[in-house]
Amino acid sequence: MGACRSVWRLGGCAGVVSAWIGALLLGSSLALPPPATCPKGVSPLNLIQTQYQSIPRADAGFMSGVVQSFLHTVQPNPFPKDLLVKFVEKRGNIYDDKKTIKEVLLYEVGFLVCAAIGIVYIILMPLVGFCLACCRCCGHCGGHMYQEQTKAVHCHRRGLYWATLLTTLVILAGNICMFFTNQLLKVSVEDSSVELNNRLGNLQTYLAAVPHQIDSVLIESNKTVDEVTRSLNDIGPLLGREIQRSLEGPLNPALKSVSDIAKVVNRTSVLLVGLNSTLTQLQSDVIVVQANVSSVRDSINSTLRNPDCNGCSAYQSELERLTFDTTITFPSLNELQSAVDDVTKANINSKVKEGEYLFASIPQRVTNDTRDMVQNVKQQLEVIKRQISLVKGYIPVSALSKISDTLGEAQRYIDMYSPQAEWVEMIRWGVGIILSCVVLLVVVCNLLGLFLGLVGLSPQDDPTERSGTANCAGAFLMAGAGLSFLFSWLFMLVVLILFLLGGNVYTLVCQPWRSGQLLQFVDTPGLIPGFNLREILGLKSNLPLIEVYNECEQNRPLWTTFHLYELIDLNDLLNVSKYKEEIQQQFDSNEIKLPTITLLTPEIRKQLHSFSDMVHDADISSVTQQINTISSINLTEIAGMLDQLATVQNNTGIQKRLTQEAEGLRGIQSGIVTTIIPQLTQLNSNIYALSVVASEINGTVGDVLNKVGTAQDFLNTNTTQIVKAASRGFLDCQMGYFTTYANWANLTITQQIGRCGPVAEAVDSAEVVVCSNMVESLNAFWFSLGWCMIFLVPSIIFSIKLAKFYRRMKHSDVYENHIAMNILPQAQVKPY
Repeated sequence: MGACRSVWRLGGCAGVVSAWIGALLLGSSLALPPPATCPKGVSPLNLIQTQYQSIPRADAGFMSGVVQSFLHTVQPNPFPKDLLVKFVEKRGNIYDDKKTIKEVLLYEVGFLVCAAIGIVYIILMPLVGFCLACCRCCGHCGGHMYQEQTKAVHCHRRGLYWATLLTTLVILAGNICMFFTNQLLKVSVEDSSVELNNRLGNLQTYLAAVPHQIDSVLIESNKTVDEVTRSLNDIGPLLGREIQRSLEGPLNPALKSVSDIAKVVNRTSVLLVGLNSTLTQLQSDVIVVQANVSSVRDSINSTLRNPDCNGCSAYQSELERLTFDTTITFPSLNELQSAVDDVTKANINSKVKEGEYLFASIPQRVTNDTRDMVQNVKQQLEVIKRQISLVKGYIPVSALSKISDTLGEAQRYIDMYSPQAEWVEMIRWGVGIILSCVVLLVVVCNLLGLFLGLVGLSPQDDPTERSGTANCAGAFLMAGAGLSFLFSWLFMLVVLILFLLGGNVYTLVCQPWRSGQLLQFVDTPGLIPGFNLREILGLKSNLPLIEVYNECEQNRPLWTTFHLYELIDLNDLLNVSKYKEEIQQQFDSNEIKLPTITLLTPEIRKQLHSFSDMVHDADISSVTQQINTISSINLTEIAGMLDQLATVQNNTGIQKRLTQEAEGLRGIQSGIVTTIIPQLTQLNSNIYALSVVASEINGTVGDVLNKVGTAQDFLNTNTTQIVKAASRGFLDCQMGYFTTYANWANLTITQQIGRCGPVAEAVDSAEVVVCSNMVESLNAFWFSLGWCMIFLVPSIIFSIKLAKFYRRMKHSDVYENHIAMNILPQAQVKPY
């Protein structure tokens, strides 16, 4: 297999998943670097919480406990679902169905008994009043202005007083309840339109929020697909950089070491050039010095052999030391230069740059080789994005929209008829005030009679001589009784109508509404034409309204409330692995071939080995020794000897020649110091630098070749696995995006979208408005009025009886010594 040549195959997912085939297990002796951390994708947003208007809580209504207890006593039967179904099916036409009529009468027997009592009251009260009036006009039934005085007359009066006071206070309490409940009913009706509109507004807000929440999930899916699309567009930089990151571990040190050895070779080459130049110049100067020394030595030898030279024969042996016959040679210098030239010609730096270029071109190579595949996959992702958007069709959004339109129409009707309802309520409130005021008038008459009687009556006074105050007390009591007879039957008629209306509304609507039986009744198949929750919402199974209400009461999402899991297999739709095969074919045929990176050819390695061996074999110490030898030559010593010898000569000619020859040696020594010694210093410096480089080369070349060999073996062996490992990391990264989205979408759809608590709250608040506020206030009003009407009966009896104890009598009756004496008026003769 060629170095750095790899083929990687991509496998993917569709719509919500795109991925690559997992890499094979690596079997290399070198541990591959771990994959880079996947870039963080777009985190799904939480659903925006919908804000709803506040909902009134159900409070215990005024007198609701007493009224409900009374109604439960009147109507103890359970909710007549079957009977109402028959009634609705026959559209109220049950007149010919005796069995159904009998069932209705049996169910309403409590109301019928109460209605019968009310009818008797309505009939008897005016009849008894009329008869009593006629009887009193005839002087009977207390109409005769005479009061028998007995021993217990005062005890009777007190008893009747307290009885009348007690019944009057009871009526007053009922009358206060009438005023209060009448006002409560007025407030309830006036607020009902606003509260119902608020409840309907909450429902519309909820119904409008559900599609937005679904769109939010779909938008997040689009974001996820777009994120993967961006990853596909950047597949070169992303995947290529990951491959580079895996390769740069062994590759970068090898390239750096090759670059370093190239610098060492260049330095060696420069040093060798300088060394050759110095040696050449030095050798030329040494030859000149050698010639000069030979000439001076011949002259000195001639002088010393002169017979006139005194003591010169003793210096013949010293003359042998006068020589500059030396040279500097560098063994294997040419071979070393040749090795350096070979390595230099190989241009190692170009190999480094070539490797760096090929390494840097990996992302572009990935981009070029995947261009067609990326276009095909992006087209497939767009198709899948549209398929995911179809999930909205499985949720009854259109049905919810229709319901919202219906609620909007209901709001318009409420707004349209609210002024008329308020006008009618104002009339009803006025009638209630009039009724309450009439009852209050009876109470006031009774209280005035009781008060004036208590203040104006003197027990010792004769009945015919009672004070005007006491007489007024009797008149007020009789007025209260008269008003009671006059209006009570009409008021009882109002009580009867409101009792039948409010009582049945409570027992047939409010009570089953609270218990859930009303929803079960409304859910009866065929009861409401065209009403079928399964067909309206496009569901698979029938859903009882009570079940939907119970689910909404617990604020459950639409997924469980409407059994949407029967319509769509969400787990299958959001299954990350499901879509792999759909795009797999797009990736299977695609190949990416990475460029081959060859760090050093075998020939260059051989040349580096040769260069290292030549440097190692170079005899630098011998050169240093030769330099030291030349540096130790000193001609001034011989010149000094010649000066000493000249001083002992008698022959001036010989003396002069010796002196001249000594000066010649000093001149040559001076030339050596000024010419040869600097070159030797330079040469010695070059030799030292070369020795330092040689010591580096001996360790560097081996390390470089070791690193290059290791890196080259790594590239040749593991490049394919590295590409596959990087592909697997890319796969895991994309899978992570879609797994995160799939988990979020599953959780959001099944647990958050369409939490229908507002629906249950709207139903409960409607019950509060209609039943707890309006119906219970109405029932409390008729109950209070009926309460007053019932106690008017004993009030009438006690008032009429007590009035005789306060009114001024026309006939006197005195009780003395236990003997009653009637004082009759004298007969008067009418004049003709």
